[in-house]
Amino acid sequence: MYAGFVIRSISTLLCLAGLLTASDNSIRTVRITGTVQAVNSMEIRVPLVEGQGGNVTVTRLVKNGVNVRPGDIIAEFDSTSEVRLARDAASKYDDLSHQVDQKRAEHISNAEKRASELAQAQADLKKAEIDIRKGPILSQIEQDKNKVKLEDAQAHVASLQRSSRAHDTAEAAEIRILELQRDRQKVALDRSENNMRKLSVRAPIGGMIALENVWREGSFGHAAEGDQLWPGSPIARLFDPSQMEVDVSISEADRSILSHLRKATVHLDAFPSVALVAHFDSASPVATSNLGAPVKNFAGRFLIDQSDSHLLPDLSAAVDVETPR
Repeated sequence: MYAGFVIRSISTLLCLAGLLTASDNSIRTVRITGTVQAVNSMEIRVPLVEGQGGNVTVTRLVKNGVNVRPGDIIAEFDSTSEVRLARDAASKYDDLSHQVDQKRAEHISNAEKRASELAQAQADLKKAEIDIRKGPILSQIEQDKNKVKLEDAQAHVASLQRSSRAHDTAEAAEIRILELQRDRQKVALDRSENNMRKLSVRAPIGGMIALENVWREGSFGHAAEGDQLWPGSPIARLFDPSQMEVDVSISEADRSILSHLRKATVHLDAFPSVALVAHFDSASPVATSNLGAPVKNFAGRFLIDQSDSHLLPDLSAAVDVETPR
């Protein structure tokens, strides 16, 4: 009886072991390599100053790994030349604005003077017209004199009217020239003020700062205060560490596992003890390959569900994907 019980127990254990083996064999793990990146990130570059060439000098730069909020200053550059240009442009703009106002007042005074002369000439013309009506009671000499006066008055009024129109056109052109010069100085002033704002780089989003390596003093390294950098060169990367992803390259043979995966675990090569849970987000519908390579790959993305202080951009990682066989 005891022997039978032992046999039955052994059979039960063998059945359980078979079930466990069958369960383990029904799942396989596929490892995909990739690189950690931030979902929300942007590159901070040395500003391009309009109308000014050459390097710009760093006067302030945040430290590597600092967390910033939207609107915080990331870097500042020397704005001495732009301040001088803005001051000169503002001085010229104010001077031309005063000249425009002065010319307008002068033209108004001249227009009133011409209007007064024209009114006087028109009054003389009306008087000459009245005198010409006295012809029947005047001598021939007086009549001829009145005709001459009437002709002179008519010519004078016509001359003043033509002269007034010519003066109005000339004065409008003079005002327009001064206004164009003033507006050009306003454009120069706005450009200088815009350049000064550009030389103060602020964070558009909140996140962490990762300084880029730049060429300085004959070697590559992080930029520092006092360095002269070329406009347009990257100096830092701003990323949100709360949302990270792993960009992977999936081989054409493993593309089908993505539709049946159960879970994914991310392992960082730099920190082997760190294991983070992730889920599949998207993959490219078209496979690509290097020139001459027979194997094609799909670009995919896994979103990391956990946040960890070890997660930094450009870290190499491995994604272990569990799928049924």
